[in-house]
Amino acid sequence: MDAKEVTALLREKGFKVTPQRLAIYNVLSNTTEHPSAEMIFSKLQEFYPTMSLATVYKTIEILKEIELVQILNVGEESFRYDANTDTHPHVRCLVCNRVDDIYGVDESAYVNQISEKTAYRLSGQQFYFYGVCPECQSKAGKMH
Repeated sequence: MDAKEVTALLREKGFKVTPQRLAIYNVLSNTTEHPSAEMIFSKLQEFYPTMSLATVYKTIEILKEIELVQILNVGEESFRYDANTDTHPHVRCLVCNRVDDIYGVDESAYVNQISEKTAYRLSGQQFYFYGVCPECQSKAGKMH
């Protein structure tokens, strides 16, 4: 989604459009890193020196409310954020904390089983996997 579309959506939902809000969305929509609020804040600090970490958190909540961002809890002290709001699993490296998207996996059978076993009418799900990424495996292999 480009800046014009984000601007229109923010206005349509009754939110003020600010350069900081657009910049925060821009950071999220142009990375596959799944940054934390602190990572977003440090990336934008140089360009918006008066912006606070609280502004980042408030903006993320707004972006979530208008469905432009999903919040990930991958088992760290802080949440990660993803501008790709399509349902997809994530995997986190337990060594370097990198978070990657997983595509090409059909989780519908698992979701259907959960629904059948629990009798819940499911409204969504998030799958998280944990392991050691290829780069960290390679580094560990070189140490031995």
